[in-house]
Amino acid sequence: MHPKQSGRPATKQPSLSQLRAFAAVAEHLHFRDAAAAIGMSQPALSGAVSTLEEALGVQLIERTTRKVLLSPAGERLAGRTAVVLEAVAALMEEAEAARAPFTGVLRLGVIPTVAPYLLPTVLRLVQDRYPDLDLQVHEEQTSSLLEGLAAGRLDLLLLAVPLGVPGVSEIPLFDEDFVLVMEQDHWLGGRADIPREALRELPLLLLDEGHCLRDQALDICREAGRTEGAPVTTTAAGLSTLVQLVAGGLGVTLLPRTALTVETARNDALATGYFAHPAPTRRVALAMRAGSARGGEFEEFGAALRGAMKPLPVRVVDAPPV
Repeated sequence: MHPKQSGRPATKQPSLSQLRAFAAVAEHLHFRDAAAAIGMSQPALSGAVSTLEEALGVQLIERTTRKVLLSPAGERLAGRTAVVLEAVAALMEEAEAARAPFTGVLRLGVIPTVAPYLLPTVLRLVQDRYPDLDLQVHEEQTSSLLEGLAAGRLDLLLLAVPLGVPGVSEIPLFDEDFVLVMEQDHWLGGRADIPREALRELPLLLLDEGHCLRDQALDICREAGRTEGAPVTTTAAGLSTLVQLVAGGLGVTLLPRTALTVETARNDALATGYFAHPAPTRRVALAMRAGSARGGEFEEFGAALRGAMKPLPVRVVDAPPV
């Protein structure tokens, strides 16, 4: 039985668990999926939503045999519920930040073209300097990471910038050059003065759509005067596959310097070439929510990372002004 919409003000305060249950149902419009998303049994979730309806005095969910729909009141209150839960999450973040820094959970998001090459340095730093920090790593593409940061699912990102996203602050770490990778007998192999213009006609292999490294490579090619009609083959979901395709003679590719040793050192079928100065580069940085309660902690973490990354084939940037 659904509560009567009497127009009287609610007399009971809803609990956070009830609000979380309703928010999950409003997002998924499916009780089983919603229950799985928040780690609650389906009967408990259904009961929490019903209890919330009783407390508020309005029907939030229209239950049918085939699907779940939000009632008009549910549509209105879903947004309010999200605001309340976000405020509670901010309160918990503030409380956590008020405790000793570098303790508790740090959910770090990393893009796939950075994770395999920089995580050893990051993990070693955390183990040596911040042993009480519970680092949880999530490897995702840039768009997914930014969504996770905005939603509070992630605390800090390690990725290529600039992002140009409102509400996100960047803590620059380093710049690194791109290197041209090709077959062993390629005419550009071993050169240290490759002009960018060489990219105009080369058969270029790139990552799939969605990878920021693909977009950066295309920007470099456009700057070099490559026309839209020049062939670009997109077949690889990761840099390892991309390099294997190069070794098989399907074309050339661009790799960031930090990825070069890992991806090419054990393959005798490959050659590398370096661009004439100034070489095409990318910048890697940390990104956090602007005004994050842990902003000072993340700035300190960035400074420590800059020091730890000096042995890598990168140019560590100066600390940003405070």
